[in-house]
Amino acid sequence: MTDTHRAVDAVWKLESARIVAALTRLVHDVGLAEELAQDALVAALEQWPRSGVPANPGAWLMTTAKRRAVDRIRRERLLERKHEQIAHETRDVRDVQDGQDGQDEDGRSDVLRLMFVSCHPVLPTQARVALTLRLLGGLTAAEIARAFLVDETTIARRIAGAKRTLAEERVPFELPAGEALAERLSSVLGVVYLVFNEGYAATAGDDLMRPGLCLEALRLGRLLAELAPHHSEVHGLVALMELQASRAAARTGPSGEPVQLHEQNRGRWDQLLIRRGFTAMLRARELGGAPGPYVLQAAIAVCHAQVRTAEDTDWARISALYEALERLLPTPVVRLNRAVAVGMAHGPAAGLELADSLLADPALRDYHLLPGVRGNLLARLGRHEEAGLEFRRAASLTRNTAERAFLHRHADAITAPATPVPSLGRAARDFLGRDDLDAATTRSYGQTLRRLCRSLGDDLPLAALTADEVARVFTAAWGGAAAQTWNRHRSAVRSFGAWASLEDLGARLDRRTGIRPPAPVIRDAELETLWSRPGPSLRERALWRLLHESAAGVGTVLSLNVEDLDLPGRRARTGATWVAWDDGAAVLLPPLVAGRTRGPVFLSDRRPGPARTPPEADLCPETGRRRLSYERAEYLFKQATKAVDPTGAGYTLRRLRVRGRGSDRA
Repeated sequence: MTDTHRAVDAVWKLESARIVAALTRLVHDVGLAEELAQDALVAALEQWPRSGVPANPGAWLMTTAKRRAVDRIRRERLLERKHEQIAHETRDVRDVQDGQDGQDEDGRSDVLRLMFVSCHPVLPTQARVALTLRLLGGLTAAEIARAFLVDETTIARRIAGAKRTLAEERVPFELPAGEALAERLSSVLGVVYLVFNEGYAATAGDDLMRPGLCLEALRLGRLLAELAPHHSEVHGLVALMELQASRAAARTGPSGEPVQLHEQNRGRWDQLLIRRGFTAMLRARELGGAPGPYVLQAAIAVCHAQVRTAEDTDWARISALYEALERLLPTPVVRLNRAVAVGMAHGPAAGLELADSLLADPALRDYHLLPGVRGNLLARLGRHEEAGLEFRRAASLTRNTAERAFLHRHADAITAPATPVPSLGRAARDFLGRDDLDAATTRSYGQTLRRLCRSLGDDLPLAALTADEVARVFTAAWGGAAAQTWNRHRSAVRSFGAWASLEDLGARLDRRTGIRPPAPVIRDAELETLWSRPGPSLRERALWRLLHESAAGVGTVLSLNVEDLDLPGRRARTGATWVAWDDGAAVLLPPLVAGRTRGPVFLSDRRPGPARTPPEADLCPETGRRRLSYERAEYLFKQATKAVDPTGAGYTLRRLRVRGRGSDRA
């Protein structure tokens, strides 16, 4: 029994992506396809222990899954044409089971389509990662949860939400063409590399690395290189991951502590992975064209892999490659990496100048590698006290236990024990612990001082806290905040400075005045374009017209039930509020609720799954569908109005509330 279960697990890991992809092409629903594939897996677990593992287990699973698809479609009384199509596909699979090769071109194309669907930009990044590992990697929700140190329920919710979004958005199971291909491929590559990076340098937990995630990302990258062999960036990503993975054995010491690149024993680098990385890099170069971000990053990894000692590293070339990468990908993290390379090629002072220019960047305000890089550069300049403070601040920001311990050891090694002096962290705790502050004030002041300590470090000597440092923190943390928020934090830091007998810490912080202006209304010409567009569904058009004509709140309109409507009177009552509308909504609402007597007026596109049953008040008893959510309605309106919004961002639903009779209290 144990051997059989082991065989089932191995076959599932190898074949699940192909099976789910083939089923998705047939039923046009990723969620349903995975359910059918799981049914086939359960059948294998039930039957194989008795009958033995079949000669072609992958084909057995495919045939079983497609037969269940036929049964499902027949039960739902779909068209006979679809029956014939599925039956034809099933006969093809039976031929495969008889000995033909199942890895045909269509099968590979299906897997590639599935990869593009699971990494679709309509999904948030975390959902893309979870769904890709589920569908392409064959991992269970529990395995994914363990890899990312979250609970299984969270992963299951992400996967279910992703499948629901794909169905509601009607994401086609197809390969993008033209310019869309490059954009979508970038999303796929980003997901694969995110998985690899989480395995290569874990953001949290006790261990520096999670090798299982690295191996899974490598497998997905190699698969993608087989499926899309004519795209240089795909081979560039594979080369980058192969070369970085080659250092895995040398990246940690005997106790799991990090070992920096220049201190690693290069004899422990995996030469097979290095050769594979070089081969992938050659393929990328043979395809020609301007190098993309992954090819450039792989070229940097090649510079490290092709020299025998750290002293032989061509840092000038690496610095030039980072400069080219920054032109393509001008992100703060790339600039920080370039600062490291510049510091090695042209001296620590030059690198520190670049790193210091990133201190006010909001994207890096809690990124532990920024103070870590500054600490290294300061130490090389002989500024050990400052370096020690930066290493300790980096340690306070990282959530990885091994990395935190390493940074503390590094700080202790370069700074001698000194006479204790008042620190920012201790002063902040004493200030907040005063008896004369009420709970609300303590909570408000605490938000300001916690940000100050997080950005500058608890160990910063209180005497070193200046108005310039405070201004830098404020710019990064609250530069775009409303006047009320900015002034509240400004008042808190000035009170703290006065209590600590420091100079005016708010001297570089001007008091902000004025109220943020309301969002401009949607112009009549834009509204006419929106009303006349053929794309939006009846539900969307009715919702938008009702919001525009009633001037009622979005939540109020979405809470309406069919039994609340007085269609002849063109009004509806919800609680103590009446909502009234004009001609446009009066035309659209009757066909929207036709045949329904109870339940929400505005319904979602699909029935909720068993694990996501909504409250009875939000469920339509006649269709089984749930009430349309505010988030979903907002998203659809933004998508629909991108074409008419001059900024291209799309409008919010609240901007429809510009005229009408409004809502009246009963």
